[in-house]
Amino acid sequence: MRCLKVAFGMENDETLIDAHYGDSEFFAIYEVCEDGSVKLLEKRHNKAKDFEEHDKGHGDPGKFKAVINQLSDVDVLAAFRMGPNFLRIRDNTNKVVFFTRTRELSVALQRIAENFDDLWEQVQAKRA
Repeated sequence: MRCLKVAFGMENDETLIDAHYGDSEFFAIYEVCEDGSVKLLEKRHNKAKDFEEHDKGHGDPGKFKAVINQLSDVDVLAAFRMGPNFLRIRDNTNKVVFFTRTRELSVALQRIAENFDDLWEQVQAKRA
């Protein structure tokens, strides 16, 4: 069965952060499969949260690298809103970005499942 590993930038256990992805309290890492099943794999501490940014406080390339390095095993980065580093992630890494348009984790997971085929194709294209 096809499955994706998805990282959500979280404020707390039920709510996605309404700030930069790199400022998340932690990342909730889920396995989302083509049959609609979801499984929490882990809550990963965000080591980049306290990174001192040198690029006017937003979109620092060093923070970008810190986020990517700690999520190297993830296929999709899911967030409520887009920041400058999300564009870097989309354009310069093997990660797919997905904007949930909701801060409610349960709804965000449902939206990932609803868009599974498209996300799968994007992940495969990035890997090629």
